[in-house]
Amino acid sequence: MIPFTAFAEVVAYAAGAALLAGAVGVSALYALRGRSIATLVAVVSAATVLATVAGIVAITLKMLISDHDRSVTLTVTVIGGLVGLGVSLLLGHRLIGGTRSLLVSVRRAGETGRFRPPERRLPAELAELGTELSTAYENLDAARARERALESSRRELVAWVSHDLRTPLAGLRAMAEALEDEVVADRATVRQYHAQIRAETDRLTAMVDDLFELSRIHAGALRLSRQRVGLGDLVSETVAGTEPLARAKGVRLRGQAQGVLPVEVDAAELGRALRNLVVNAIRHTPEDGGVEIVAGAEEGMAYVAVSDACGGIPDEDLPRLFDVAFRGEAARTPGGGAGLGLAIARGIVEAHAGEIGVSNAGPGCRFVVRLPLGV
Repeated sequence: MIPFTAFAEVVAYAAGAALLAGAVGVSALYALRGRSIATLVAVVSAATVLATVAGIVAITLKMLISDHDRSVTLTVTVIGGLVGLGVSLLLGHRLIGGTRSLLVSVRRAGETGRFRPPERRLPAELAELGTELSTAYENLDAARARERALESSRRELVAWVSHDLRTPLAGLRAMAEALEDEVVADRATVRQYHAQIRAETDRLTAMVDDLFELSRIHAGALRLSRQRVGLGDLVSETVAGTEPLARAKGVRLRGQAQGVLPVEVDAAELGRALRNLVVNAIRHTPEDGGVEIVAGAEEGMAYVAVSDACGGIPDEDLPRLFDVAFRGEAARTPGGGAGLGLAIARGIVEAHAGEIGVSNAGPGCRFVVRLPLGV
């Protein structure tokens, strides 16, 4: 059995030689840090072989091994090291091939806008990187599609608002000029003009308010003052606020809530969203038709459903119904404003972490708002 002191001395010599070779390898890695992966892998392999050879040389010199035995040991070690170096170079070549094919796919994605992972089999880490890049490009493509849709809706909004502003402004100017030039002088006509001016002014004010609300929603500046309220109370207030419009249109309006439905919401903002839905339903429901508002709970969510008798919406228009300025067929929305009501309703509902949807049901459409149910 080798004495402890001799064993410790051997370990010290071997460790010293290995540390010296390792230091040389680290210095080489630092100097070549900008080179290819294959070069760095070759440096690591060479440093390993050098550390092994240096340790063996130091040990054989200390142990006074014969020259023949030392030569055999070093030969075997060098052969093993060369084999390891060759394997390392093959590994580096495979890594380089994988990274280059991945780089080609990225460059191609820059031209086409779509990323397709390389067809060749990649190491696990590079394959995972390719998967993440594919997901990132898909998200980027979806974001670009949303941006194009938003830009299109903005242009459409400008066109609709320009059209809807031009008509009342022209009427206001004509009536103001008629009053100023005293073209109309009898009291009845003057009162009629004043009433029309006030009505058009109120309409323009409502449009400006809608635009301001929509801009706050899109800018993420909508500040909610949440409080615990009953969804049935909001439904009752919505019915009371829209009853005059329904009565003037000759539409039957009915609302009901099924049980106690507490929700944590901004009552003013959510009330505005519900009013927009009900007003939209009343406008598109013919005389003697009915609009029904039902509040309830299912699957841990509170919901408000607004059903009308508009006759249904074409299936191709359903996905765009909540887009800014979308109003479908012009014949369905006489005097319907700038088409912002449903877009505002969606923005308010989503700001409350809720969902809003629409489907054809019965004689018309059914809008459903879903909100987290308060506990």
